[in-house]
Amino acid sequence: MQSLNRKNTNINDKLPIKVLQFGEGNFLRAFVDYAIHTLNQKSDFNAGVAVVQPIDRGLIDLLNQQDGLYTLFIKGIQKGKEIQEKKLISSIVKGIDPYAQFQEYLDVAKEEELSFVISNTTEAGIAYNALDRPDMRPPSSFPAKLTVFLYERYKHFNGDSEKGLTIIPCELINYNADMLKDIILKYISDWKLEDDFKNWVLNDNSFHNTLVDRIVPGYPKDEIEAYNKQLDYKDNLIVTAEKFFLWVIEGDEALKAKLPFDKTDLNVLIVDNMQPYRTRKVRILNGAHTVMVPFSLLYGNTTVKETIDNEFTGEFVKNTVFNEIIHTLEMDKKELEEFASEVFDRFRNPFIKHMLSSIALNSISKFKVRVLPSLLGYEKEKKKLPPHLTYAMACLIRFYKGTWNSAPLPVNDDKEIEDQLKNIWASGDYDQVAQAVLSETKFWDQDLSKINGLSKAVASALKEIDNNGVEKGFSNFKVQI
Repeated sequence: MQSLNRKNTNINDKLPIKVLQFGEGNFLRAFVDYAIHTLNQKSDFNAGVAVVQPIDRGLIDLLNQQDGLYTLFIKGIQKGKEIQEKKLISSIVKGIDPYAQFQEYLDVAKEEELSFVISNTTEAGIAYNALDRPDMRPPSSFPAKLTVFLYERYKHFNGDSEKGLTIIPCELINYNADMLKDIILKYISDWKLEDDFKNWVLNDNSFHNTLVDRIVPGYPKDEIEAYNKQLDYKDNLIVTAEKFFLWVIEGDEALKAKLPFDKTDLNVLIVDNMQPYRTRKVRILNGAHTVMVPFSLLYGNTTVKETIDNEFTGEFVKNTVFNEIIHTLEMDKKELEEFASEVFDRFRNPFIKHMLSSIALNSISKFKVRVLPSLLGYEKEKKKLPPHLTYAMACLIRFYKGTWNSAPLPVNDDKEIEDQLKNIWASGDYDQVAQAVLSETKFWDQDLSKINGLSKAVASALKEIDNNGVEKGFSNFKVQI
């Protein structure tokens, strides 16, 4: 079988470097580089990507061996139909290891057509390191590397206002671009770089907060032979992803003109304010995950797909989202319902085995951020407790007891939290347990026992769960509430 490279595949386009990308991992290749590849195909975007390895070990050598080429397999469910697609992605034109090729890294700053900087260096990547200095080759942190790069571009083009860059970080933290800009400005101050450079960064470069959403399982090592059989070349960088794709970028009409995604079928939204979209994702997608984990594990399921496919647990999660969570959100209801339907298609994806135990980490803090606002919002608006969200909270508290039917549960949290919950459960009194957990402000940042009827309802649900099991317990609980 022949090697994968541009000669063997007759891909000889000479794409100019328009994008500097920090990160060569699975997500960026299945998300950003796929998006740029699509732009190149559907419009006259004509952009090549130079990929920078953000840490001192990575995939750059392998990427360069394949001339930046790799195969993306897209698999999932869309409107109830199974989707399988295979694409050879060709947007990456160069891979750079700044630890071994620092000058080559700086030379990209001199590219005339360079327009964008995109990154995904994990949530920990956008961080300040006081030990970084401008003469390091390279500095350790991603923001420091970018500061050095921007300074090189500023000097090379003599502060030309037309040579500023559009900076679009994709790290999964809120206000990612604002945070990145603040750290860059701190480096400029610490390193005593000139005010003209600072003004160039502020006035001639633009920073755009983002939300990215796509499940990317990555390299399918357990099924690699089945994937290899679908190719007539040897690809060491196969990546898999679900069909769903969402990229929300804060920007204006000028950014829409720079990134003509309107000429593609990709779900890229360039909006004034991305916060409603972030809230939508956190409350519906992440919220549904957090709701289902304790509830479904206590029922006896092990995966997200099992949960959704099961008649009782699937209906429970669906009612939680459509009848309770959506009613607390301020966006257009039809748009919310369409998004929720897409989320359930993703949950049903037969190509992704998403273990409930793998998303059980820190369930208390996740519930506080992702689910509690919906519960409180519903109670405030309707003047009554939401039955599904209240029962899900009781399942969460029961989950932290640590065992079910004499078997251990996959509780995975800070030891202090686990120990505190087990101590609370030592009383064995449901009213005491509900009161103690709900009133613990360290868990919720507020005293939830003050919510009218919540302690009584949770205690009742806990008793039903233990005495009658999850399904019958919920049937009895609904009547009581």
